Amino acid sequence: MRPLVMAWRQLRRDFAAGELRILLAALVLAVLAVTAIGFVTDRAGRALALEANRLLGGDAVALGDTPLGEAVREAARAPGLRHTETRELTSMIRVGDADDERLKLGELRALGEGFPLRGRFRIVETADGPEHDAPGIPERGSVWMSRAGADALEARLGDMIALGESRLRLAALVVQEPDAALDAFNIAPRVVLNLADLPATGLVQEGSRLRYRLVVAGEPDAVERFVRTARAGLARGQRLETVKDARPEMRSALERADRFLSLAALVSVVLAAVAVAMAARRHGERHLSSTAVMRCLGASQRTLVAIHGGELLLVGLLASTVGVLLAFLMQWLVGRWLAGTLKVNIPAAGWVPAVQGYGVGLLVLLTFGAPPILALRRVPALRVLRRDLDRTEPSAWLVGLVGVAGLAALLWWKAGSAGLASVMLLGILATLGVLATLAWGLIHVVRRLRSRLRGSLRYGLANVSRRAATSVAQVSALGLGLMALLLLTFVRTDLLDRWQTALAQEAPNRFIVNVQEDQREPVRAFMAEQGLSAPDLHPMVRGRLVSHNGEPVKTTPAETPPGSEEERSGQRRRDREYNLSSTDTLREDNRVTSGVFWGQRLPETPELSVEEGFATTMGWKLGDRVAFDIAGQRLEATVTSLREVEWESFRPNFIVLVSPGALTGYAASYITAVRVPPERTRFTAQLVARFPNLSVVEVDALLKQVRDTADQVSTVVEVVFYFSLLAGMLVLMAAVSASQDERLLEGGVMRVLGGSRRQLRLAQASEFAAIGLLSGLTAAVAASVLAGIIATQVFDLPWTADWRLVGVGGGLGVLSAVGAGMFATRRVLDTPPSVTLRELQG
Repeated sequence: MRPLVMAWRQLRRDFAAGELRILLAALVLAVLAVTAIGFVTDRAGRALALEANRLLGGDAVALGDTPLGEAVREAARAPGLRHTETRELTSMIRVGDADDERLKLGELRALGEGFPLRGRFRIVETADGPEHDAPGIPERGSVWMSRAGADALEARLGDMIALGESRLRLAALVVQEPDAALDAFNIAPRVVLNLADLPATGLVQEGSRLRYRLVVAGEPDAVERFVRTARAGLARGQRLETVKDARPEMRSALERADRFLSLAALVSVVLAAVAVAMAARRHGERHLSSTAVMRCLGASQRTLVAIHGGELLLVGLLASTVGVLLAFLMQWLVGRWLAGTLKVNIPAAGWVPAVQGYGVGLLVLLTFGAPPILALRRVPALRVLRRDLDRTEPSAWLVGLVGVAGLAALLWWKAGSAGLASVMLLGILATLGVLATLAWGLIHVVRRLRSRLRGSLRYGLANVSRRAATSVAQVSALGLGLMALLLLTFVRTDLLDRWQTALAQEAPNRFIVNVQEDQREPVRAFMAEQGLSAPDLHPMVRGRLVSHNGEPVKTTPAETPPGSEEERSGQRRRDREYNLSSTDTLREDNRVTSGVFWGQRLPETPELSVEEGFATTMGWKLGDRVAFDIAGQRLEATVTSLREVEWESFRPNFIVLVSPGALTGYAASYITAVRVPPERTRFTAQLVARFPNLSVVEVDALLKQVRDTADQVSTVVEVVFYFSLLAGMLVLMAAVSASQDERLLEGGVMRVLGGSRRQLRLAQASEFAAIGLLSGLTAAVAASVLAGIIATQVFDLPWTADWRLVGVGGGLGVLSAVGAGMFATRRVLDTPPSVTLRELQG
């Protein structure tokens, strides 16, 4: 206990004397940065997940074409869950009386009480009334209809809609459905009714093709338990969907946001390590003399390690506690602002970020604080008289290596992605190596040039070469911190630019399906009459997969028990029919990732170009032979290229493309997408009136959902980015302050010898400018290279090097280094020389 008491006394003395303030401040800022970003990203990420679940109408959905089993229903009744059910079926919809009856095949959705559990229907209840959120589902005896369906049937609010044996009043038009993103391309009018009205329609009979949905929502843990339990109880033709099964454009936005939040957390860890490393180094150096005195008085090595190690542990616990408390307060304020900005409920803060904060604080302190402490036990007593007798304890290097390995593991854990963690670790090591090498080069160049310089510039640059080890450490620390901040800036810019480009206001909002061969030119002429650009018509042929490399593809027998989710997903893809298309030109939203696309070349034998994610799921590779059955005829072709498809472009895209000429002779229809201005409210009705066989899919509601989600994700990314930037600047200031003792001593000597404040300021500015220029330019180049690797390999974003950003980033790095350095060392000028020399030498 006695060494711990001595450690507490030394802690109080060091803090009162100001010796621990730099280390304590650096550690508090480090823990604050890591924990606050962890709190914000955790809360924002869970908020986005809950908000994204609006696309399902709940947190998870079990669905199938046969009634769901009792095991699934029992799982939905578990504590912590709410649930409801829906039914869907296809039926004729009739509007008008016998003399003027309009009818069309439509999609019926019968909703149970409480649906949706997440999100709201957006409806219009009067002809000229505003859109608003529906308080629930249609009342008994009434229905809602999609706006496109009402236009196609020329139905008006208040009309009676005939469904089977029932006649129900049209009470509202649906502008947006909560779960439309999972089923956007329904090509029939959609009618929503109360589930209690369904039996009276007489449509539910033996042989009726109903689709059953069970929707649940609740606490995340309860939902996860439901997912695990329900999957085991699913039969053939049934599946479970979560937000991960949402449309690709939704899924990619959420996944990229999650990766960015992980990157921000990694940056905060790197900045924490930089600050604590510099501050711990200063703390160890300031205790060399006092430790030598204790050695003279007979203190053992064990006692010295216990005293200094105990002090370090107390500092770590104190700083981590203060940092976590400040982070909790800060995230509470940010959370309230974020909830108002996103207009969503932000979940309460969890305990994991606080644990991570303590872990980061203690781990970086162990990594960078323990080596100097272990080195103190071997300080020779003669160090009292000779200050050049400093030694490095070999065991300190071992502890440092263990700590660095722990820090690497921490980075790997915080990344949440093996690829992102690997890129960051290799990037950090490479950047540190380059920075250290360039710093030594700068020192040698300055030594040769300083004799030719005069005045404050000569003194400032002389400091760079005179404190060689310190200069190398500061260049490395500043460069690494700036690299992390610039990397976050570059990736954030690429990410937001991609979302803005992909979700441009000119994105197509009408998909036109079932255009026949002889209707191609008339449809183009109709578009010209409407003042719209000429549409690209893509051929579409339905085919079923029958063999792969000569092996027949087996369908799933009814008695087969469900396997893993991956196996069921792959089997569902094998059982379904595919839309095959053909083209000789790829748009910019299709990029060949491997193999060779045929282009203008006409292959002698049929070739296939397949979306790479689908090919991975199916186990297809380049050179594989794949066969489809098309209306009883066999088409076999070779996979010659794989493509990455940007599904968020909202243009007609196909999983499988066939080389030109291979689909000749097969019955094909055509699909296209156009952008219709909002004021053209009669476009769909006019098109269908002229071409009754066409189906028009309006995706305005889906586009709005995607844009809303992307806007919310962008806001979270912006908040986390600026918070990381602010925390990073504070940590950089703490890192620069680590060399304050030497600067105070030199400044005090210069002031005694008659140096003016202006000369000192110019000397400091020139020193920081040289260090900042080297650090900033190296950091900008390293950040640009790493941003390119992360953008292409982790975020799946196209990336083009813009070296102008390197120049701008380097300039900002210089300004940041000079600004932070001048602010952190302002005490050199503010403290009287006599006080400075007495404090540092006394």
